[in-house]
Amino acid sequence: MPHCVFCGKVTTTHEGLKRHVAGRPECRRQWASMIEDVEAENLDDAPDVDFPHQDAAPWLVKNLGQTRTDEFLKLPITQNCTKLSFHNNRSFLQRVDELPHGPGWSCKKVTVRGNCEDENGKMLQEEVELWCRDPVECMKELIGNPSFKEDMAYSPAKAYADRAGQDRVIDEMWTADWWGDKQKALPEGATIAPIILSSDKMSLSQFRGDKLAWPVYMSIGNIAKAKRRQASARATVLIGYLPAGKLDCFTPDARSLAGYRLFHHCMALLLEPLIGAGNDGVEMVCADSWVCRVYPILAAYIADFPEQCLVSCCKENQWDALNSAMCKIGQHPPEFEANGLRAVYKPFWADLPHAEIFLAFTPDLLHQLHKGVFKDHLVKWCIDIIGEDKMDSRFKAILNYPGLRHFKKGISSVKQWTGREHKEMQQVFVGLLSGAVPSCVLVVARSILDFSYFAQLQVQMTESLEALQTALTVFHTNKDILKELAVREHFNIPKLHQLSHYVQSITLFGAADGFNTELPERLHIDFAKDSYRASNKRDYEEQMALWLQRQEAVFLRSAYLDWLSQQPRSKSPVDSDTDSESETPNLPATEPLQATHVLAKAPAHPHQSVGTIITAHGATEFLPALRSFLLKNLPRNTIVPGLQDRFDLYRQVVIVTPPDLRVSDVPQRRQIRATPETLPSGRKPGIPARFDMALIADRPRSSNFHTLEAVNFDNRLVAGVRVAQVRAIFTLPRQFGAYSRALAYIEWFTPFKPPDPVSRMRQVSRSTRQLRRNATVIHVDEIVRPCHLIPKMGPTVDLRLRSGNAYEVANDFYFNEFIDGEMFCACVISN
Repeated sequence: MPHCVFCGKVTTTHEGLKRHVAGRPECRRQWASMIEDVEAENLDDAPDVDFPHQDAAPWLVKNLGQTRTDEFLKLPITQNCTKLSFHNNRSFLQRVDELPHGPGWSCKKVTVRGNCEDENGKMLQEEVELWCRDPVECMKELIGNPSFKEDMAYSPAKAYADRAGQDRVIDEMWTADWWGDKQKALPEGATIAPIILSSDKMSLSQFRGDKLAWPVYMSIGNIAKAKRRQASARATVLIGYLPAGKLDCFTPDARSLAGYRLFHHCMALLLEPLIGAGNDGVEMVCADSWVCRVYPILAAYIADFPEQCLVSCCKENQWDALNSAMCKIGQHPPEFEANGLRAVYKPFWADLPHAEIFLAFTPDLLHQLHKGVFKDHLVKWCIDIIGEDKMDSRFKAILNYPGLRHFKKGISSVKQWTGREHKEMQQVFVGLLSGAVPSCVLVVARSILDFSYFAQLQVQMTESLEALQTALTVFHTNKDILKELAVREHFNIPKLHQLSHYVQSITLFGAADGFNTELPERLHIDFAKDSYRASNKRDYEEQMALWLQRQEAVFLRSAYLDWLSQQPRSKSPVDSDTDSESETPNLPATEPLQATHVLAKAPAHPHQSVGTIITAHGATEFLPALRSFLLKNLPRNTIVPGLQDRFDLYRQVVIVTPPDLRVSDVPQRRQIRATPETLPSGRKPGIPARFDMALIADRPRSSNFHTLEAVNFDNRLVAGVRVAQVRAIFTLPRQFGAYSRALAYIEWFTPFKPPDPVSRMRQVSRSTRQLRRNATVIHVDEIVRPCHLIPKMGPTVDLRLRSGNAYEVANDFYFNEFIDGEMFCACVISN
């Protein structure tokens, strides 16, 4: 059980942390949450947006413009079935504008004086607009939001996987070192709100790139990262739009430095309220209705590489020169240019209390790993070695797997990539490279993929952090092979250098998945693109701010109504929310969940003949296997199955497994298909056969893969499970007796062979018995989970090898431990 290092009390990494020492509340207030404060502002007396369903108003505000709203309100069904107090878009928006909303927007004018002269000899200047909201008020809404009550922490706590306190567990921000270190510098009982900022300049127009927006987002580390990652949870808020003008009043050579200075000046204006609040603290009502003195401190800054250089006053080609001691405020020493730094008069973070900007740059899995080191570098290096055609042919031969994209045309023709496609390439990359590149290159590729998978873990432990550092060390030890092959001249690559800071950053701030730039890029849709499309494209920042304010007002109204409907009418708020209830940790259940196997309610192919099963499903040993099964499991049965029998067949079985918290917070649903080929019919194309691979428990035991004690991690061998191909999923007809358990006909593969010494991937091949396929019938619930195999292709790909026939053409296969995070953890990380 994890223990807190501050008071020694038992706590837990994931559920309701108790308040103690740090984060001590000062008092409790009746009706003291964000939504309750809205009620105190007479929300009950506010004008009603009186649709019959409260979801209608948010939909109307977000999706319809003025003309469409007017048309909707004039529809006979709208007028006849509802008695609305407004009749057009204008009166509707007036009602919305009267509703309570979050912190208001303001516009600050900033005059930029350039270095160019106009035709009259006067220096040009440009007036830009900074649209902003008070970040302290936004933080009050976040820390006081009652919907985050079960996902909120107010004090640091270290967690361990063992009672001796040797195996450290780091996942949330409050389990890492930064919070505890900062807590010691503040008054006793202070509550820290770790500020997480993110900014990213983006294009708003699709075909003409002259319309830009520069949103700045903010969240707090008190909220669990799983909640912060949910865009719909509104745990990350927009606090401002920075000016994104072209600064034509400057000459081209001076424009870049001017942009740096304007950015820092505007960010300083935007974040100015955090200075006083960080120094003296601010009384705030927290989500659990306690009043605390909260100190907002800038902890993390989520940004891609160009934005990190901008924030740190560093040139993009001089990343190694980053050193906070060199940034002398208000001066421009010669060392600035020599060390690749920008002469910004006063960086915005200079006066922020307790902020350390050069530690605040957290790992960026999307741009640094998936798009950066993997796609832009490793994939390019390997293509340079083996050529595009060979790389494409190897991707084409990868076998199908549920949810995995098959690059049926290879990867050379893909022009625009997404983060998901990068991850799908990683899932098969090591296996398809085996035999195609020199062994040292394969070691380099394996080390990068290992690093990527370790870095993505949602829960880091001492062992996984050591493995993360080991993978990086292996890469640096073997990377010179790329110089020998004339693929690279040097490794002075900023994104590669950033990997060396991952262990330190995770130890300071928590697991890297809580700081990925995927979330800000997703928020661009809600806070920039949708709001821009709702404007008339002129003076759009003001219209965007107003549109978002209306969205927030309607959302707050809906949240209040939801909260109100859940309140007990017979008790006062204080009576219904006692001290003991708020301070009792919600400990996880002691009994682990078990995997469940789900079939369709009705078979997709009822009453199928044995001949159909043999020909369409390729189940050549179906009858002998079924006879052996009946002899073992139904010894009193006297009926011998034959060609005259008919069986109900199912397309697939879905296995629901409990979450592996190192990878996911939710149960996983995985398909195992056993579907024959569907021929083309008219305009409908045919569908190839899908007979998926699965891990089968080779003796009766728990079907929970995470609890198989026979998985021998120390020897890097998986015992207790074997690979098999599922050919048919069926139930026994009545003549064999009442037998309710579903069955599967499978064809075995050999036990795992020793791993390949270079790729470290296990190998399997088809199992035969007397020159026939080794087949058997098992219970469906003996299937542990699906798995994926990659054909062992060698230096060249067999011309017969295709995705649809690789299981029949190839002889040897690699067991793909990269197919998902759970499989990687089970095969690579020791228990």
